[in-house]
Amino acid sequence: MVNMYDFQVGMSLPERRHEPSNVSLFLYNAAIWNAHRIHYDESYTTKVEKHPGVVVDGPLQGDWLTQVVLNWIGDGGNIVEFEYSNRRASYLGETLISGGKIEAVRPDEGEVEVSLFVKTEQGDVTAPGRAVVRLHR
Repeated sequence: MVNMYDFQVGMSLPERRHEPSNVSLFLYNAAIWNAHRIHYDESYTTKVEKHPGVVVDGPLQGDWLTQVVLNWIGDGGNIVEFEYSNRRASYLGETLISGGKIEAVRPDEGEVEVSLFVKTEQGDVTAPGRAVVRLHR
C-alpha cells in the first residue's frame, strides 16, 4: 500500500533513457499499424520527406511518459488523467530521457499530480506532459 505522505511536491520520478533503433521503431509502428515510412525508411525520410533522419514517433514518446508514471507508482495507483504534446521532432541516433516530478499532492482526493517530459541529452524538451494518479486506499 502506498502512503500518501511519502510524496512531496518537487520530488523527481525515476528517469529512463531511450535509444531507439531502426528495428525498435519498425516494430513499434508495425504494432500500431502505422505504415508511415519516416519512422523506419531512412532513404525515403531524408530524400522525399526532407527530414534529417528517421523520425522517432510522437505516440511512442507518449507511451514512454505513461511508462514513467506506471513504473513509479507500480500497483499503488492508477492514472486517471494524462496528456502530452510533441513540441519538436526527434531523430534516430538521439538519446532521449523521460521523467517527471511531483507538482501537487491532494490527500483528500488521494491524488498526486505530476509533470512529465521527454528531453534530449542537452535538456531540450521534445514532449512535455502531465498526469494525475489516484492512489489505492
